[in-house]
Amino acid sequence: MRSSVVAMVLGLVLAIGTPITWALTRPDATAGTTVEQAIDAPSPSAVPPSPAPSAAPSPSGAVPPTVPALDLPPVPIRDAAPTVAAPVPPPVRLSLPAQGVTAPLDAVGVSPDGQMELPEDVDRVGWYRFGPVPGDDGSAVLAGHVDDREQGLGALAPLRTTEVGDVVVVTGATGAETRWQVVSRELITKQVLPLDSIFNREGPPRLVLITCGGPFIPELRSYRDNVVVVAEPLP
Repeated sequence: MRSSVVAMVLGLVLAIGTPITWALTRPDATAGTTVEQAIDAPSPSAVPPSPAPSAAPSPSGAVPPTVPALDLPPVPIRDAAPTVAAPVPPPVRLSLPAQGVTAPLDAVGVSPDGQMELPEDVDRVGWYRFGPVPGDDGSAVLAGHVDDREQGLGALAPLRTTEVGDVVVVTGATGAETRWQVVSRELITKQVLPLDSIFNREGPPRLVLITCGGPFIPELRSYRDNVVVVAEPLP
C-alpha cells in the first residue's frame, strides 16, 4: 500500500541558467514500443503461473488510490517495514557501452520540497532507493540531469541516442552485474508521463532510465519533456 505520494515537480530539470547549446531543442524520435507497453508487458522468459482460486470481492468495495499526473514522476513511497529477506546490495555503477557512458550511481530519495533527489554532480546518476533494486521485481528507476550551465553535459545526455537492442550494465556493491537490453525509448511530455508504470514495484524486472529532453522552456527554466528508456534483463 502507498503511505504517501510525493510530487516530483520539475525534478529532472536544469537547476540553473540556460541550456547547453546542442540538439535538445528538437524532439527526439521514439524507438521500440511505448514505455507503458514495455513496462507492463510480461517478460518473454516468464512462465505463466498456475491459476489461483478467485478471491472474494472486498466487502468495502474500496478502490486503490492512483497517482495523479503531475509535471514529473510523483514518487509513490510505500511502507518500508523490514522483511525477513536478506538485503540486496545496492547498485553503484551504470554503463551504456554503445553510448560510451559509465557513471557512478548514488542512492537517492525525496528532498524536502517533494522532488526526487538527484546528484548535484551531473556526471553521477541517482537510483531511486524507495523502489526496487535492479533485478528485483518491478521497475528500478535511474535518473540524472541532462546538463548544467557550468558543468556541461550530464552522464545521461546520450540517453536520447539509445536504440532497441542496446545493452545496459548495472554493477552492484558486491561487484555483481546485471545486464539489460533496451526495448523502448520514448520522448514524453512531463505532464503525461505514465507514472504508475514507471514506478511500478510489481511485475517482471524492468530498468527505467530518465533524463530531460525536448525544447528548453526559458520561463520555467526546464525542458518540456523527459527521455524515458526501458530495458529488460538479458538471460
